[in-house]
Amino acid sequence: MSTKHTIDEEASVEQAHENEFAAVEERPELRPTVEMEIQTKVDTNHPDAGVSGLTLAAEERLRAREWEIARTRTRWDDRQESDREARTRRKVSEQSKERRVEFEKRAASVDATLDPGREDPRERLTRAELAAVNQQAMRIHQMVKSSVSRAVLSKQVAERMVEGEELVSAAVAVIEKQWTRPGGIVPIAKVGDVDRGEVTVEGRVERLWEPSHPAIQTVGLLEDESGRIRFTVWKKSNQALVREGERVRFRAAAKNWYEGRCSIALTRWSNIEFPERGEWWT
Repeated sequence: MSTKHTIDEEASVEQAHENEFAAVEERPELRPTVEMEIQTKVDTNHPDAGVSGLTLAAEERLRAREWEIARTRTRWDDRQESDREARTRRKVSEQSKERRVEFEKRAASVDATLDPGREDPRERLTRAELAAVNQQAMRIHQMVKSSVSRAVLSKQVAERMVEGEELVSAAVAVIEKQWTRPGGIVPIAKVGDVDRGEVTVEGRVERLWEPSHPAIQTVGLLEDESGRIRFTVWKKSNQALVREGERVRFRAAAKNWYEGRCSIALTRWSNIEFPERGEWWT
């Protein structure tokens, strides 16, 4: 009897659970229609709509959006003839001048002629002398292919002229200074005179030979208007291949001496540039 009674109770409990689950499953899921969602967006974004009916999170987003719009559109000089843009340009120009003067002051510790507080030597020249100095500065700029401006070059030439040098000797001294400065393109004939272990040269590949060692990638002869020099490219340097007749620029090429002759070698710290590659007339 007890066993049958227990079984009947368990069956009744399972039946009750099944009925409960069935009732839950039959309960319809409430979802907003498309028209209701559209109307909700219209009511929320309408300028006359208030914050009533919104959740706290939606109300905070609405307040933040209104504050951002007001902050973006509002400025203290919102008058019709506002000169805000003009004042901004003047401020940027003043800051640019201040940075340039600060840079020139630091550069003056290396080259005194770059000191912004130094008297401009060109003011002490006559009009004819100044015209000749500017012509020499233009010629020097084209010759040495320097990143230094023509104004700085003319100032350096004028500085030497004020000290008593002739125009030609002053121009030659400035040319020598530009050739020997780090990063400047050195004429091949002057490579041996540069007091540095690395130089930058530019010229045309006149001849290439078969490498005499498996560690050598390329060996050849580089020529410019001043002379020729032998160059070697090591395989470990991972440099691009060069061709005969091609104009190249070797940066940070290491100097070597063998039997009294100076040569250059390209290492992994060197770089090869091709000024004529990619030009439409080539």
